[in-house]
Amino acid sequence: MSLSQDLRLPKPCPNCGSHNMRVPSVKNPDDRVHCASCQTFVCLYAEAASMLETAPRSEAEELLEEAKNKRQ
Repeated sequence: MSLSQDLRLPKPCPNCGSHNMRVPSVKNPDDRVHCASCQTFVCLYAEAASMLETAPRSEAEELLEEAKNKRQ
């Protein structure tokens, strides 16, 4: 069993630009979300969840996130 899951966010990593993030599988609101590529802290899980629900994004971005996040 993995202790973390990958998640694709509309907000890219400020350090490397990747949209793939790693979040603890427990997903508590105060859990820290890090870039899966460079391990830079990006935001808290509560912010990531809110971003997935409210962030305006293109149809292509929405499809990518849906496909990536559904596999988790």
